[in-house]
Amino acid sequence: MASNSPRKDPWAEPEPTGRAGKKAEKRAARLAKRAARAKKERWYKQIAQVYKLVAKEQPLIWLWLLLIFLGVEAVGLAFGAFVWTGRIGYMAFVCAPVGFLAATMFLARRAEATAYGRIEGQPGAAASALGTIRRGWTIEQEPVAVDPRSMDMVFRAVGRPGIVLVGEGQAGKLKGMLKKERQRVARLAPGVPVTELTVGRGEGQVPLPKLARKLRRLKPVLNKTALAEVNRRLQSIGGMRLPVPKGIDPMRARPDRKALRGR
Repeated sequence: MASNSPRKDPWAEPEPTGRAGKKAEKRAARLAKRAARAKKERWYKQIAQVYKLVAKEQPLIWLWLLLIFLGVEAVGLAFGAFVWTGRIGYMAFVCAPVGFLAATMFLARRAEATAYGRIEGQPGAAASALGTIRRGWTIEQEPVAVDPRSMDMVFRAVGRPGIVLVGEGQAGKLKGMLKKERQRVARLAPGVPVTELTVGRGEGQVPLPKLARKLRRLKPVLNKTALAEVNRRLQSIGGMRLPVPKGIDPMRARPDRKALRGR
């Protein structure tokens, strides 16, 4: 009767056993850790990349960072000179990392504003802003409603405050799209609060950089069980994909003229 066990290659090198085998395993583990550390990007390289990104849009960012750092140092020196006398050098040493941290936080804020400024006004910018919300929300990556002519879109987010519909585009056309989507959602999740938001710089609209903050500040009304049930019901309708073939830039795609005539 033939055996099903795989045959060993007679020309293969024998695997080390005993103490030699343990040494080989430890050496392999050390090499794997070293490779992982090499792949991990250093923090100062990340700061340098962020600085280069911001400096392209704001050439004087270096001056603001320097002023913030020197301002923190000046406060420390004044405290050491007039309050804690005789500790000027110590306070300068202590305030140096604090000043660096304050400058880094300011740089991060400017980088965020620069990133939002680049995508603001483009189709799908609201989805990018909603994607910065880490926890507590279920956000559809694809829009739940799209106007193929004007590329106005409606996105949906579900969290403990309820259902949030975010419109992106012309305010006049978005009213009808938001109303229609609100009715469709209300049929699947009756009694759940629905909030409508419009992204833009006009009156009553939410600027793109403040969209994620707006959702985080909404008052929670659903518990975890109710939230899971609402998500389960809304998964049946999901989102809708843009009428653009794969591999084509949506910004350069042309709508189907025959389909538009039939509308």
